[in-house]
Amino acid sequence: MQLADFEKRLDAVVPYGLQGRVVRTQGMVVATVGLPAPVGAQVDIRSEGGLVIPAEVIGFRERETLLYPYEELHGVRQGDRVVLRRSTRYLPVGRRMIGRIFDARGQVIDGAPPPPLVDRVPLSRQPPNAIERPRIDRPISTGVRAMDSLLTCGLGQRMGIFAGAGVGKSVLLGMMARDSSADVNVIALIGERGREVNDFLERDLGPEGIARSVVVVATGDQPALLRAQAALTATAIAEYFRDQGANVLLMMDSLTRFAMAQREIGLAAGEPPTTRGYPPSVFSLLPRLVERAGRSALGSITAFYSVLVEGDDPSEPVADTVRGLLDGHTYLSRKLAGRGHFPAIDMLQSLSRVMPDIAPPAHLAAAARIRELLSTYRENEDLITIGAYRANSNQLVDLAIRAKDPIDQFLRQGMTERASYEQSLQRLMELAQQCGLATNGAVLAGGATGSQSPSQPAGSGPGKRTTRTT
Repeated sequence: MQLADFEKRLDAVVPYGLQGRVVRTQGMVVATVGLPAPVGAQVDIRSEGGLVIPAEVIGFRERETLLYPYEELHGVRQGDRVVLRRSTRYLPVGRRMIGRIFDARGQVIDGAPPPPLVDRVPLSRQPPNAIERPRIDRPISTGVRAMDSLLTCGLGQRMGIFAGAGVGKSVLLGMMARDSSADVNVIALIGERGREVNDFLERDLGPEGIARSVVVVATGDQPALLRAQAALTATAIAEYFRDQGANVLLMMDSLTRFAMAQREIGLAAGEPPTTRGYPPSVFSLLPRLVERAGRSALGSITAFYSVLVEGDDPSEPVADTVRGLLDGHTYLSRKLAGRGHFPAIDMLQSLSRVMPDIAPPAHLAAAARIRELLSTYRENEDLITIGAYRANSNQLVDLAIRAKDPIDQFLRQGMTERASYEQSLQRLMELAQQCGLATNGAVLAGGATGSQSPSQPAGSGPGKRTTRTT
């Protein structure tokens, strides 16, 4: 470590041994006096009976220092001592974390002995400099055929998975963790039910997925501070592996519960509620968190953040904010899930913003062709369902009807079915040719002649267009 790094750390150090006293509690917040510790400092609340409760400084009110505990406050009383433990938060990290399960504070919770971890990283750090970020120029294989073919993601991309409860996002994340081309996975389970943690680990992730993953868990019954810190811990671990030159797949389930935890902390610190009760700190913290993912000169963090859509409403505040921060969005449809269509990805609502930069023209043309047919079928679905559509009225609609079952079969994938990027692309090209697309991207005769405008890769903007023959 350079001398300048030591100087920065020394500048941040607050003298050890500072002590204060508890004066009152309000909900989960403990107010103390005589404790000039900075925001983010970690302290211990010590009662005369020997009880020790760790807590963190979250703000100030007049001459009081406000603490938020990591545990329940049972047994705390007025006058108890509060002792500064450390003024900055660092996390022990190392290669031996792979295959292990940790809590939000970086402590092992899988029952095995703690691994020896000699390196330390800050829990919060600045994102990579925007000017120094390399462009995303290579695809990553997620192992999910529908995503690799029609929502192609790049190394260093940040993608949102928007879904209501029970639509299959955990299964989708487990498939990516097992079959992606990333070097290591970092998975954060934030605010999950205790029962669902083992379900995800044993059923969705499996031994193969765990063996290449670092899992961070903060269940819904834990204090808000731990639920919020779990996201920071997982991101810091992913940054460590990126700095070691690895391509990391970071999966966070869910970003909404992180925002809810931060809402509890912000309101407890005295922030005013704004949109649907969320304080301003939530909407300033979200971009700082997601910007830490991405490419650097050493490695990459490809991030997938699940976002709970309350009442399946995509305009919900957190979902609406996150959609503008990320490089794409994948919507899971309750309607598709109800039909037994898994993964239940609604392709017409989903988008990868970097796909035009990393996919070749033939791939873009094939994806645009499949989207065109899906869109055509959806626009005419009511007429088709009730039998009001007359065959041969529109060649594009006729083709969409014939292609509906092959496309649905292509987009479906079993939880244990493997699909590499190359296999997904090959099947996409074969399907597109069946749907009237020539190998050079042109629409074959007998294909869609009902539309007057030429086909164009989705999201590619002005440029070379495919042509239709007559």
